[in-house]
Amino acid sequence: MLDFLESKIKGIRSGVTPIHPPPPPSHTPTPTHPPLHTFVPVSPPSVTNLILSLRPTTCVFIVAAKRTPFGAYGGLLKDHSATDLAMMAAKAALVSGNVNPELVDSIIVGNVMQSSSDAAYIARHVGLRIGVPIPVPALTVNRLCGSGFQSIINGAQEICLKESEIVLCGGSESMSQAPYAVRNIRFGTKFGVDLKMEDTLWAGLTDLHIKTPMGVTAENLAEKYQISREECDQYALKTQQRWKTAHDAGYFQEEMAPVEIKVKKATQSLAQDEHPRPQTTAEQMAKLPPVFKKEGTVTAANASGVCDGAGAVIVASEEALQQHNLTPLARIVSYHVSGCDPNIMGIGPVPAINGALKKAGMSLKDMDLVEVNEAFAAQFLSVQKALQLDPEKTNVNGGAIALGHPLGASGTRITAHLVHELRRRGGKYAVGSACIGGGQGIAVLIENVK
Repeated sequence: MLDFLESKIKGIRSGVTPIHPPPPPSHTPTPTHPPLHTFVPVSPPSVTNLILSLRPTTCVFIVAAKRTPFGAYGGLLKDHSATDLAMMAAKAALVSGNVNPELVDSIIVGNVMQSSSDAAYIARHVGLRIGVPIPVPALTVNRLCGSGFQSIINGAQEICLKESEIVLCGGSESMSQAPYAVRNIRFGTKFGVDLKMEDTLWAGLTDLHIKTPMGVTAENLAEKYQISREECDQYALKTQQRWKTAHDAGYFQEEMAPVEIKVKKATQSLAQDEHPRPQTTAEQMAKLPPVFKKEGTVTAANASGVCDGAGAVIVASEEALQQHNLTPLARIVSYHVSGCDPNIMGIGPVPAINGALKKAGMSLKDMDLVEVNEAFAAQFLSVQKALQLDPEKTNVNGGAIALGHPLGASGTRITAHLVHELRRRGGKYAVGSACIGGGQGIAVLIENVK
């Protein structure tokens, strides 16, 4: 096999077409879907990727998926740093997956705002605080709103490259702890010049390359796809009601990792999301003014909530399942990340989902569940219209407009929810996705292996 690879590489470098191995027998059927044991990493062509494409493919399983409740801005979780929240989710995932911390080969955590003083160390500190061995490496990733998804993709890639067998992936955000900053004073200030405080949270939600807040990009999509304010409010009300129905039925229990909080002098367990407002009425929504544009569509009620929270997903190889008697919950089938126009960054899930489906040889008709992060109602409805998503299997239990959107955590929340909801419904395939500020989209496609 190594001789064949070497001849293949030499042929490419010399411009000579290499000899391929004999084709499979003509009677061998071509599978419509990738088999259970297959996960194929797809990257730009190179000699390295050629070698990877020729080696036996690797299966990557999800063996645990947990998240904390999402706290409202300035709410019950405001005193917990992103590191604290990530540690809580990680501990819960280890327990639920029956994974000994000493078996973890790598820690990967997504975080965007870096709002606490220890944020630069978040992945490493999470690993140390949950008891993984000192030699186990840690990586913090930032793909903005796709960071939670990206941590899972990175973990899958490590397993495919045989660098790890078990990876703890996560995403965390404390938006409540985003600080104010004073720029350009480290080396002194001019006499008579007033200091200006910068709200780093608001600044982070503005794309300075195009000098545009994220909310304006949603307005751009509303105009492009002819989405009305009334449609946005109707959808926002629907997602709140879907959350309530799912919450009352206990559909979030499997993914939830309760958090101990102090209320006055007592300690209590927070086991449900704080941000949802299911009591909101259509009449109340209609009275709210648009935030970013006169006669616009985006209001406080139909945009995702500024929140605090974390999620953790543990991925493992097939060998690790067998060696450590781990129970798989789902298989990662494919993923895709794509760029798009920053002025309509919210359309990013369209090329991302299409890319993930193409890699898997599948279509949206094969999906039992779809979840697209609801950055804004106008953004979600634009994606729904562009992809012609089925409302009956998309964001079935509510989305970020109801639950909130702690930037680095949402990808892990969506993945965890799809894992458990697929199993509850007995479905087979699901795809989760998010738009990304700056003009990107990310998607991960999973298969229920129950």
